[in-house]
Amino acid sequence: MSDQSRSVEILDPFYLIVDSANWVERLVPLGVKLVQLRIKDKPDDDIRAQVKAAKAICAAHDCKLVINDYWQLAIEEECEWLHLGQEDLADADLDAIRAANLKLGLSSHDGAELKAALDAKPNYIALGPIYQTILKKMPWAPQGLEKLLVWKKALGDMPLVGIGGLTPERTPDVLRAGADSAAVVTDILLNDNPEARTREWISVTQPWRSAQS
Repeated sequence: MSDQSRSVEILDPFYLIVDSANWVERLVPLGVKLVQLRIKDKPDDDIRAQVKAAKAICAAHDCKLVINDYWQLAIEEECEWLHLGQEDLADADLDAIRAANLKLGLSSHDGAELKAALDAKPNYIALGPIYQTILKKMPWAPQGLEKLLVWKKALGDMPLVGIGGLTPERTPDVLRAGADSAAVVTDILLNDNPEARTREWISVTQPWRSAQS
């Protein structure tokens, strides 16, 4: 099912998702190599300023920055990576995204969404929730490790990101089950010590990072 003409991307096994450039500034210097800026319900000027700030921080620390949802802004600010949910995918101009050489990640939750995502020829696909999550209400039950195994076989060399209810304790199982990267939001952002928790994530994923190199 994978598109053989698509270049294969290597994603860091630890995929941090944050909701502000302040978090990027706070956590990326600790050694984060893959971060998504997922801002909701902010004025356009504020979002643009945060994208600019996050882009500068990530460039200084050799970290991939992924912009969530705002594909026009990602093009205008000459970003490298974009992530879209299924609803956003339906409204996005894929021709413009491809013309801007934006690398694209897509969310998916079931077989129909997987097909829609693959039709868009993304650079990675995210599957979730793997476990129960408190990030947002979802109509999908937790997918479990078995679904990761099935989807990875279907995707071939295309990177698969697992998301939803992940912790450092669960992440080795998720990566062994076929995920190339494990995405996290609340386990870090709601932690009493986000810096220490980030270092724990970096440490637990180090064997997979070393294998990539």
